[in-house]
Amino acid sequence: MADLLVLGIETTCDETSAAVVARSPSGASDIRSNVIRSQVEIHSPYGGVVPEIAARAHVEILDHVIAEAMRQANVAFSELSGVAAAAGPGLIGGVIVGLTTAKAIALAAKKPLVAVNHLEAHALTARLTDGVAFPYLLLLVSGGHTQLLAVEDVGRYTRLGTTLDDAVGEAFDKVAKMLSLPYPGGPQVEAQAKLGYASRFAFPRPMLGRREPDFSLSGLKTAVRLEADRLAPLSDDDVADLCASFQAAVVDLIADRVRAGARAFRDRLGRGPTALVVAGGVAANTMIRESLAKVAAELNIRYAVPSPALCTDNGAMIAWAGAERLSRGIRDRLDISPRARWPLDPAAAASANARA
Repeated sequence: MADLLVLGIETTCDETSAAVVARSPSGASDIRSNVIRSQVEIHSPYGGVVPEIAARAHVEILDHVIAEAMRQANVAFSELSGVAAAAGPGLIGGVIVGLTTAKAIALAAKKPLVAVNHLEAHALTARLTDGVAFPYLLLLVSGGHTQLLAVEDVGRYTRLGTTLDDAVGEAFDKVAKMLSLPYPGGPQVEAQAKLGYASRFAFPRPMLGRREPDFSLSGLKTAVRLEADRLAPLSDDDVADLCASFQAAVVDLIADRVRAGARAFRDRLGRGPTALVVAGGVAANTMIRESLAKVAAELNIRYAVPSPALCTDNGAMIAWAGAERLSRGIRDRLDISPRARWPLDPAAAASANARA
């Protein structure tokens, strides 16, 4: 059986990306190209992503990004095994742009279409980069999502815990806004934290020690705001110390929640995970990566976290998820619809809606 060669398209938020990835019959991977164009510059004046502007930017550049990805990979559309696109969740305008483009390419080239769940792409990235075996414990941390999941196979995900309010990345961004730091907030808070003293402010660690592996960030975020209001006007040292103390609290609570997630994994599956995998944009944070490496060592399991470039949204993860699904005979109809929301574990989402 020949390698699967898949074009992946990612347009769910503020990165326009296309990539070509190969998957061998044994599951080995090869990233042939991964072209990413960030929209940070055009959204910076607004302090966050503007959906209409993001969608328009995807329209303007996506064809060029795909052409460059195909050129770097040195392949023709006729050589592809399939075309994959993120079909959600995400900003619906951008999702429509990427999925419609993928449909057009698949139709013209007579290739299978794979509509990829953006979260599944993050979940499977460790198999692209590290060949991690199922089942593993996944911490998915991004601007919009904070979840602990048991990843049992492609398409089989059990949510063990989630945030009760803010996502971790969302909390970083909100703290950055409070402190008048530029967009994107997460990297700015991390940069300031390196200049500050984490012991200056004793911020709370919500949910610490709880058995259920859920997260809560709103109380911590409020504590930072109250301290910032008390100190106003803030000096440069105040900002750095607030960031350092906030980040230290986040690192402590994430480590504790992952330990709880590992216990829940064993309770649910009757065995321990093969690895601790961290994915999503917040996984690029150095302190979080280093802290979780220690947690994995404590648990005596493998630790896998993609490079920072593959933690943020990118076409390679979409192409790989498409290849994983194609290898199992999964493909989608050309009339499949884009989704603004698309939970990895529908049962957990349904349960949460029933309680609301």
